[in-house]
Amino acid sequence: MRKSKQQGRGLQLASSQDHARMFTDRGASILLVGDHAVYTFAGVFPKIKVMARRAHEDTEPLLQSSHGDQATNKKKLSYEEAVEATGFGLFHWLLLVICGWANASDAVEILCVSFLLPTARCDLHLSSADMGVLTASIFLGMMVGGYVWGYLADRRGRRSVLVVSLAVNGIFGAGASLAPSFWLFLLLRFFSGLGVGGSIPVIFSYFSEFQPCLRRGAMISALATFWMAGNILAAGVAWLVIPRTSLNVRLSWLDFQSWRLFVVLCSIPSLSSALIFRLFMPESPKFLMEAGRETEALSVFQTMFRLNNNFAIKTFPASGLVIRPKDDGEKDRLDSRSFTGRLKQALDPIKQLFVGPLASRSVALLIIFYCISFGYYGLWMWFPELFNRVEDGGSACANTSRIQSSANESCYPVKTAVYMEGFITAASNLPGNIFTILLMDRLGGKILLSVSLMVSSVSVFVIYVVKTKSQSLIVSCVFSGVSVISWNALDVLGTELYPTQLRSSALGFFTGVGRVAAVMGNVVFGQLVDSSCAVPLLMVSALLLAGGVAALRLPQTKQTELT
Repeated sequence: MRKSKQQGRGLQLASSQDHARMFTDRGASILLVGDHAVYTFAGVFPKIKVMARRAHEDTEPLLQSSHGDQATNKKKLSYEEAVEATGFGLFHWLLLVICGWANASDAVEILCVSFLLPTARCDLHLSSADMGVLTASIFLGMMVGGYVWGYLADRRGRRSVLVVSLAVNGIFGAGASLAPSFWLFLLLRFFSGLGVGGSIPVIFSYFSEFQPCLRRGAMISALATFWMAGNILAAGVAWLVIPRTSLNVRLSWLDFQSWRLFVVLCSIPSLSSALIFRLFMPESPKFLMEAGRETEALSVFQTMFRLNNNFAIKTFPASGLVIRPKDDGEKDRLDSRSFTGRLKQALDPIKQLFVGPLASRSVALLIIFYCISFGYYGLWMWFPELFNRVEDGGSACANTSRIQSSANESCYPVKTAVYMEGFITAASNLPGNIFTILLMDRLGGKILLSVSLMVSSVSVFVIYVVKTKSQSLIVSCVFSGVSVISWNALDVLGTELYPTQLRSSALGFFTGVGRVAAVMGNVVFGQLVDSSCAVPLLMVSALLLAGGVAALRLPQTKQTELT
């Protein structure tokens, strides 16, 4: 009788083991509940529990099998699958705030020069041509820095480049406040521009590589709105600080005016951003996967998963990541050590932009970046000075007698209305930013870019036509609100049109082209604003229209996966 029971138990155990093999072969996992084995189907089928009577002393072999089968349930994920698996939540909102602050810091550093011109022109003895060169200097630095930093970001990583470029921006920006002469101030602003040129394109590449496909357009648009925040911050601080001559300090070798304090305050966002990225931010998981650093990339995804799931106990559902192996040619390029080899390697990404299927979109983007940068920066950097010139009424272009006497005019007392109008113009970005966030993923960047550039062209033409101060302010606000849609759409398109190994290099190159245009725009305004104000305004209008037409040649990238 005892023998019969043992045989029955043996048959039952064998049957259970057969079931385990059968179920695990179909992707099931094994759990133990008391002295029962629970087989749970994985995949798309509902969970089906099959209970098999087990003796307590026979459970250990199945326990070992259970752990192995649960591990095999976690498959290796591609980049897009891993991003989707992390979910969307707290991590992405924290990332938006931190990257947004870095983007705002770039806006503050670029635009601070335009707000100090009405006052600094007296202390530094600037002519209109000098002011044009000064506003152009930071863009010249950005032109040089844009491609260099972008290339390094594609080879060395996004995070480290952001830390160094933001630090360079802040250190030289603050140092410019102590420059006693125009030429030293100009040189330090150039070096500050080197840092800005790196952080602007890299921050968008970095941010986009954490975003799920369906939310990428809206999130990049949200990141771009922080440019408006930086613009408003710069205008607000200028309004609060520059008119207060009580803040002036007399040093032994320098009269430290309130506008110099404003320059120091404008460097704080960049320096604080560099510190935050150095201490708290991870490397881009997309870059890590492309570099073959699977363990580090998986760690970043696990951190994203924990934060997005409120520090839940469950683990990230992946055993590894699908890593693309580098071909021998790519390895040879990375191992190049000669100067000519390094130079060729550095210029190779530019060559890749203009061959094969990327050529047509690259030519279109080249035209668009040139047109919008010449138009926007050429006009925007001069808004405070133009507002200053129409302070007593009339149009900046029509009031020739006032322009001719401006060289002999005192900068003190400071006219606070100039900064109030600059603040209002900066705040008028808000409707355009909201419009972009709501409609980017519905309409796509291509349509928004083309239409907004054409409307911007019309608004600039109207600036030339209007004859009163109030009309000029209203039309300037319209230009501000519409042109920001163009920039937001361009930010989204720029990150989606190129693969990971070219993304930062491409953005760096095209923003470098944009800086050339910005330099030319500021120099042209400086040379012609006193004698032929109509020429630069009509030139800006024509270029924005050309950019809108070129945008129609771009492919639609709405909700596409990053390559």
